[in-house]
Amino acid sequence: MSPPRWRSAGAAVVLLGAYLVVTAGTAQAAETLLSQGRPVTASSTESATAFPASAAVDGDGGTRWSSAAADPQWLRVDLGASTSVSRVALNWEAAYARAFQIQTSADGNTWTTIHTATNGDGTPPATAGLLSYKKPGTASTSQSDGACWECTPDKAFDSDPASRWATSNVNGWVDPGWIAVDLGATAQIQRVVLQWDPAYATAYQIQVSNDGNAWTSIYSTTAGRGFKETLTVSGTGRYVRMYGTARSNGYGYSLYEFQVYGTGGNPTPPPAQPADPVFPATRLVWSDEFNGAAGGKPDAAKWTIDPGTGQNNEVQYYTNNDNASLDGNGALVLEARRQTAGGRDYTSHRMNTSNKFHVQYGRVEARVKVPKGNGLWPAFWMMGADFLEGRPWPYNGEIDIMEVLGRNTSEAYSTLHAPAYNGAAGYGQKYATVDLSQDFHVWAAEWDSKGIRFFLDGRLVFTADKATVESTRGPWVFDHQFYLILNLAVGGDFPGPVDATTPFPSRMYVDYVRVYQ
Repeated sequence: MSPPRWRSAGAAVVLLGAYLVVTAGTAQAAETLLSQGRPVTASSTESATAFPASAAVDGDGGTRWSSAAADPQWLRVDLGASTSVSRVALNWEAAYARAFQIQTSADGNTWTTIHTATNGDGTPPATAGLLSYKKPGTASTSQSDGACWECTPDKAFDSDPASRWATSNVNGWVDPGWIAVDLGATAQIQRVVLQWDPAYATAYQIQVSNDGNAWTSIYSTTAGRGFKETLTVSGTGRYVRMYGTARSNGYGYSLYEFQVYGTGGNPTPPPAQPADPVFPATRLVWSDEFNGAAGGKPDAAKWTIDPGTGQNNEVQYYTNNDNASLDGNGALVLEARRQTAGGRDYTSHRMNTSNKFHVQYGRVEARVKVPKGNGLWPAFWMMGADFLEGRPWPYNGEIDIMEVLGRNTSEAYSTLHAPAYNGAAGYGQKYATVDLSQDFHVWAAEWDSKGIRFFLDGRLVFTADKATVESTRGPWVFDHQFYLILNLAVGGDFPGPVDATTPFPSRMYVDYVRVYQ
């Protein structure tokens, strides 16, 4: 029967976003989504640009069709060919029909009613939940070597965007390559989210199965673009599989996340995330004002001193608190000296809040005066707390709120580092400003589950939007606990070498560090 039509006998009608969903299939076989993207017409539209009829079948839950405020009204979708219809899902906005019919027609003129409602309450379809978290995964092959350690199937279902599954190169990267998940019981599949590594599929199918042997495709593409792909699908099965048939490059297939959403199954709830702060955040949850007598040391209850050598070919040795002191005027001083220690010709200071204060989300800020001079590198930044548990950089994530290079103190940097974007390829922004060495300035990051906004003296200098990063750069690895770091580096790949003009001692002053939620 084709095409089905929805007809209202009630008040003015609005359909929310994705759903008029029409599917075909049986309880024993996977359903096929028939309506998405098909030609659609309507009796009227409130606005042809804002609320077109096509919005009811576009697969986007944020768009909708809206009719004129009169009765009757109808929406019609052409399925392209006669077919059996197993289910129609209507996802209403607040203006819903109390009385309506679902009708089908072979020619678009003569209609047959297949469902009548006289007491509709606008109740939407059951909310899709995450079904795949911590569920058993299998794959065609998997990799575990120096290039991709423990890149096993379970890593695609752990809701950890820094871990991933990858196919093996033991016998060469080949097609097809696949990964499947056992949901534990039969489920109605509504959405699949794929977060790809650069080794992604350009052609693949999403398939479902009741027994893990016989598979039915519910989605197919030959134009996969990688990064994050959110697929609106409709199917029934206990098992869900990504079946790749063409690769984007000379490598295999690799997924950071393979998330399956729907109803049914036997889901394991993922860990709860903290609520987002409401900005401007005003509840002070941690701070150090660095008040105290001149010559005093950083508060040991708040800060962990981090002695040793640095990374990035830096030339300093961080001493055990010898290069840090309070100035007696409410500021901490980090001092870089031309001094031999630890096999290096320069000394400086580095400290952090590890194991004393960790935070997820909020406004993190510091008021800092930076030194000027070739090779100097002051920074205020955060490191993912799982670094302390042995997870290597950059898989733990790094948030650089402020970096300034002493060779040009009229510029500053705010940058994110993650597995897919790090080092010189970090996701960030360089911004011009006044000479930062002449006075104190306030750097801040406002951070929540949607992204991070960076500020200098109240001016927004960079926005890292989570959705944008996931769809253009790679996984977002910043939804967990981080700790704070202050340091003054000397030399290295980024700031370049010191020279005869570099003043020693050079001092970085910190008036305060504060965290609000």
